[in-house]
Amino acid sequence: MNEFRFDNLIVAANAVDMQAYLADAHGEKIRPLCMCTPGGVPMYVAKVGEHYVIKRMPNTGGAHAPDCASYEPPAELSGLGEVKGEAIQESTDDGITTLRLDFSLSKTGGKAAPAPSVVAADTVRTDGAKLTLRGTLHYLWEEAGMNRWYPAMEGKRSWYVVRKFLLQAAAGKVSKGEPLGRSLYVPESFSVEHAAGVTQRRIAHMAELAINKKARKLMIAIGEVKEIAESRYGFKIVAKHLPDFPFMLSEDLHRRLQKRFSNELALWDSVEDAHLVFIATFGLSPTGIASIETLAVMVVSSNWIPFEHAYDRLMLDALTAHKRRFVKSLRYNLAESKPLACAVLADVLPKPVALYVQPPGIEQEDEDALSALIEQSDIPSWIWRAGEEMPELPPSTLSRGAKSLRRVRTLDEVNAAAADAAASSGAQEPGW
Repeated sequence: MNEFRFDNLIVAANAVDMQAYLADAHGEKIRPLCMCTPGGVPMYVAKVGEHYVIKRMPNTGGAHAPDCASYEPPAELSGLGEVKGEAIQESTDDGITTLRLDFSLSKTGGKAAPAPSVVAADTVRTDGAKLTLRGTLHYLWEEAGMNRWYPAMEGKRSWYVVRKFLLQAAAGKVSKGEPLGRSLYVPESFSVEHAAGVTQRRIAHMAELAINKKARKLMIAIGEVKEIAESRYGFKIVAKHLPDFPFMLSEDLHRRLQKRFSNELALWDSVEDAHLVFIATFGLSPTGIASIETLAVMVVSSNWIPFEHAYDRLMLDALTAHKRRFVKSLRYNLAESKPLACAVLADVLPKPVALYVQPPGIEQEDEDALSALIEQSDIPSWIWRAGEEMPELPPSTLSRGAKSLRRVRTLDEVNAAAADAAASSGAQEPGW
């Protein structure tokens, strides 16, 4: 559980009166300290709607402890480093994050939206200037914490949880001056008992799409694919929690989907407990039918953690079986040909360990690219060349015996407890 220091008080993140502390800090422009490290890491407080939230300062993710919720792997271990500062611009003044998207959220007349579709060249970029559709999904997934795992999460993730944190992740994000949440639709968990209410809320949320203007608005949908099926005049995606509202695809878009995302579709088909998540821009016809303009998909495990190939998934299975804490690296706009850490172990101190998985039969240039990446990184590395037996994982050094903390403590109490713990164990760091 994260704790934060406000002057001489240490407050747990789940304290019932945390909003009062955050409101005071926001009004007085005080930067609380995240106490994941002995000296603490500065944070800032932003107001989102009627609530206050505590956020990581830009470019400080690596300063947090690896097992902290605010920890962020170094830029070379994730595609996030390529887009931060350009496609993703954070402001500590108002807590608003501005996203530059390389797809359109409007459609003029009867023409296709001036945006990329599902061909490979359109869904990956290397300049980091704008977020692709897939990059946007990865960003929201990471902001929602869905690429993080620790053992206590076992059995506690469902579509309800995924949706809740995706919507929270969209809060405080804008694109072209418009709140992202207003343009985002994530289906509610389906329930026969509450189906009528769910339908009414969906219609209300999409009402702006029905307005017949010269430039018609598009929305972003994120959902779990139940099936991709042939329709009377084309194809359709049926979302698992939206059985009565299919998203229609043209034959051309369906053909390009099959070509661009053939690997993802094959994984989804072959891995029994995998989920296929889609992100799409769509509009409504005058008859209320949803038609997809742009589309990308992502395969995730039964725990909703993304993976790129079967060896990636075996790595995730090994980590969860060994009850490890880790952060899954996401590709964002990074091309598939570029090396990427599979995950970062968050239970190894003082430095996390980057885990790399090399599938069998890769080219020498891919080996050279990975070697160069590892050499440039300050993070210790571990490699599994999947044609060989998986090496033993680096052992966890995270203490599992720490006692739970009280809701609020004075700094003197914290220091005294840390001194007692250090004296009894010989440790050099505080024991919280």
